[in-house]
Amino acid sequence: MRVAVIPGDGIGKEVIGEAVRVLGRVADVFGRTVAIEQIPWGADYYLQTGVTVPANGFAMLRDEFDAVLVGALGDPRVPDHRHARDILLGMRFELDLYVNYRPVVLFESRLCPLKDRTPADIDMAIFRENTEGVYVGVGGRVKPGTEDEIAIQEEVNTWKGVHRIVRYAFEWAASHGRTRVCMSDKSNAMAQGHALWQRVFRDVALEFSGVQASHQYIDALVLQMVRDPAQFDVIVTNNLFGDIITDLGAALQGGLGIAASANVHPGRTSMFEPVHGSAPPLAGKNVANPMGAILSAGLMLAHVGMRDEAGAIDRAVRRVIAEGVGTPDIGGTQGTIEVGTAIVNAIATHM
Repeated sequence: MRVAVIPGDGIGKEVIGEAVRVLGRVADVFGRTVAIEQIPWGADYYLQTGVTVPANGFAMLRDEFDAVLVGALGDPRVPDHRHARDILLGMRFELDLYVNYRPVVLFESRLCPLKDRTPADIDMAIFRENTEGVYVGVGGRVKPGTEDEIAIQEEVNTWKGVHRIVRYAFEWAASHGRTRVCMSDKSNAMAQGHALWQRVFRDVALEFSGVQASHQYIDALVLQMVRDPAQFDVIVTNNLFGDIITDLGAALQGGLGIAASANVHPGRTSMFEPVHGSAPPLAGKNVANPMGAILSAGLMLAHVGMRDEAGAIDRAVRRVIAEGVGTPDIGGTQGTIEVGTAIVNAIATHM
């Protein structure tokens, strides 16, 4: 297995370093070969070269690697975030990574900000359409910087884009023993584009008799995720709404520091990343939580068929959390390196 690693900026370099250590341990324990190649893209590379992504960069990722592991991107020295946008959105669009998958799993009750919630209450998968919506950049501005400024941002929804993410959500539910898929939109206010979501969802649902299909408007959904998260198995929604509710999901499970994500095109080179930011003020202080990066590496292994290895990472993180080991954001007293070491050791001793 060949993995391209883009550590990124700020704390990205630190947490990805721990994820790479965990991958090395898993490879040793299971007798696998995981070849890691560091890709220097990030703020330093951009400031030194003036290049965000080399001309053949995305083709290289697609043709030479099985997966891409990415750290956080963002640096105050690049105030317009050009490099982060070109790298992350570039990968999503150029590699056609139409599935954004965010598992929302509560490992320990003490991590949840809601009272009286247990791990049985929070165990859902959120699937976000990843290549359309408002992020395609259709629109523009007229008379910027004046009182007459007009800004237009269009949302793009295609049958192909909606159909493939909805179908993926149902197929994932059916193959993972989940019995409920909820689609969320705002079709009562955005009647044109979201009528397409309604029609496609109804059509695809007819093919999955063992899965209960339901619908909630996005404003009702965020309320219900807080009031009664146990009602959700699988949620599928558009790009913008998915961007928002997945961060709410991260809060329910204990914070962005333990949130993992996958950006996937089935059967193709895909990208995996923790969802937190680069947090420049925390860089170099050994305080960032590496669990999100490590769990993202686990999603990566599962994607390429190494399910036992992925399971070992998941169990190791759960064990370490149960033992009270963690960075300050989840109530622990350990640092980035110490948490990474604890997870490495947990893998070594629990096979």
